[in-house]
Amino acid sequence: MRVADLATRKPNRFNLQPAAADLPPLAEELGISAVEGLSFSGTLQAKGKSEWVLKGRLKARVVQPCVVTTEPVTTAIDEEVTRRFLPDLPDEGAEGEVEMPEDETLEVLGRFIDPGQVMREALALALPLYPRRKGAALGEAVFAQPGVEPLTDEALRPFAGLSDLRDRLKK
Repeated sequence: MRVADLATRKPNRFNLQPAAADLPPLAEELGISAVEGLSFSGTLQAKGKSEWVLKGRLKARVVQPCVVTTEPVTTAIDEEVTRRFLPDLPDEGAEGEVEMPEDETLEVLGRFIDPGQVMREALALALPLYPRRKGAALGEAVFAQPGVEPLTDEALRPFAGLSDLRDRLKK
C-alpha cells in the first residue's frame, strides 16, 4: 500500500487470503511442513501527522513435525497483530550500536506499507517453537559399552544420594 495514496481521515481496510498455490512456498520459507489456510485482515490508519498504525487479525492452520515423534502436528493460530510505523525509530543506543527497541510493534515508515510482509512476519513469530503431538513423551536413552553399568538420568541427579546419606547418618 503506497502511503501517499492512503486515506488519512478514515481506516484503510485490507483482507489478505493467499491463494492455495501460494501456501507451499510460504511453508518452505518458514521451514514447516504445510500452511493449510491463512488469512490476515484489518485496518491501517493514520495517527497524528506522520505515524500509521496497522491492526489486524491473523488466522492460520499450519502443520509442523512433532519434536518427539516427527509425526505431523496441526496447529490453529488466531492472533491480534499491531504494528506502528514511524518515520524515524527512537534512538536508544550509543553511536555505532544497534539495539532492539522495547516496543516490538515499531517499524520504520517508508513509501510503502506491505500488509503481506507483516502477515508473513506475524505468522513466523506465532509458530509453536516445539510442536508436540498429544501423548508424545520423550523417553530416556541409556547407552553404555558392554560390561559397563550405564548412567541414567536418575543417577546423574546431583542430590539423588542425599536421602540415603541422611538415613545412614541418623542410624
